[in-house]
Amino acid sequence: MTLRQQLQLTLQLSLPAILAQISTIVMEYIDASMVGHLGANQSAAIGLVSSSIWLFAGLCSCVISGFSVQVAQLIGADNISKARSVLRQSISSVLIFCIIMVIIGSSISQALPGWLGGNDAIAKDASSYFLIFILSLPAYGVVYLAGSMLRCSGNMKIPSILNVLMCGLDIVFNALLIFPSRFYHVLGYKVFVPGGDLGVTGAALGSTIAVVITAILMMGYLLLRSPELKLSKEKGGFMPQEDCLKRAFRIGLPMSCEHFVMCAAQIVSTIIVAPLGIISIAANSFAITAESLCYMPGFGISDAATTLVGQCVGGGRQQLAQRFANITVILGMAVMTLMGIIMYIAAPLMMSIMTSNVEIQSLGVTVLRIEAFAEPMFAASIVSYGVFVGAGDTLIPSIMNLGSMWAVRLTIAAILAPILGLKGVWIAMCIELCFRGAIFLFRLIFRKSGYFSRQIATANS
Repeated sequence: MTLRQQLQLTLQLSLPAILAQISTIVMEYIDASMVGHLGANQSAAIGLVSSSIWLFAGLCSCVISGFSVQVAQLIGADNISKARSVLRQSISSVLIFCIIMVIIGSSISQALPGWLGGNDAIAKDASSYFLIFILSLPAYGVVYLAGSMLRCSGNMKIPSILNVLMCGLDIVFNALLIFPSRFYHVLGYKVFVPGGDLGVTGAALGSTIAVVITAILMMGYLLLRSPELKLSKEKGGFMPQEDCLKRAFRIGLPMSCEHFVMCAAQIVSTIIVAPLGIISIAANSFAITAESLCYMPGFGISDAATTLVGQCVGGGRQQLAQRFANITVILGMAVMTLMGIIMYIAAPLMMSIMTSNVEIQSLGVTVLRIEAFAEPMFAASIVSYGVFVGAGDTLIPSIMNLGSMWAVRLTIAAILAPILGLKGVWIAMCIELCFRGAIFLFRLIFRKSGYFSRQIATANS
């Protein structure tokens, strides 16, 4: 492939993947914005359990990666039949894992707000929001699995379209369930809009309904329409096989352990923020959601990097894998540098959309502008990680993420929070993300010679 063809292919895969990632965060943004206008307590309730929700959702995503990387490499090797076999096994494995997570999450939902330092004013709403999310986890798992498999086959368009649809459905169902029945004046007419008046619980239910509908559509397309992976005309068992599980375990276990410990660190960070008060909890939650809109393009490009590098490794194309690694990392850093500039300028607007509370707005704007300076190096770590995942190399990158988070971010945050409040926590985050990006770039640039050839040999073994 010429350089121009490589760039075109990277953009063709990256743009829909970016759209899919952004649409997922837009759902959180919608929930936060709608609930934010109910009051600071309701906003803080969602913010309190957000890190715990990421923990459970992320563990499912890591399990899925153990299978989707195999599928990308098998498609690259033109072994479509084996790729479909892995898909069948992944469906049963992921659903079993999600059910286990539902049981664990449901059992801790009542006690969780108290463990995180939440007071009685927000505990009930926080528990309800978390429980509804946990019960809907299998639907989220289906969306993640089907979307990941389609992207690994090179189909970025359908997951993107369906994720955008999910956002639209989320808006509709949230509007109906969060607020009470009301009248709107439209073109001189008085229009009645029914409402459930469920508040925080309505936000969780609205998102759940949107996700269930999307899960049905996306899995239906994958199994019945996908040229590479449809199972409608091919027989095979769904029982997980030892060889497939071992490969998934080798790829997914380091990622799962990393995600668990990373989210544990996020939960510790929440515990550090909780004593700072309702305003800080709400501002922290809103700022994290607003920042997500800026770094999700990096995760979209990372998805493209995983697909491109995974298929190159599966096809035994060492030099092409190297070139796609370089292209995607440079593209990710460029895009997120631009997003950081936009976030710095638009921070007041982003916060005002989510809450009318002036104190929350002011504090949120301050921490967002601190974080804007970390976006380029954050991109380096995100996309480099996607490159390593596509190559089937997850252990060392996972250790790098963990060391950076626990040794740098939490240590600095614990020191600065009592002095600077929430600003200190976000200064610690900014420093850590710059450090993490630097070590990922160092490994990507100065890794041992023959790296991709070794990963190719491992994939083919």
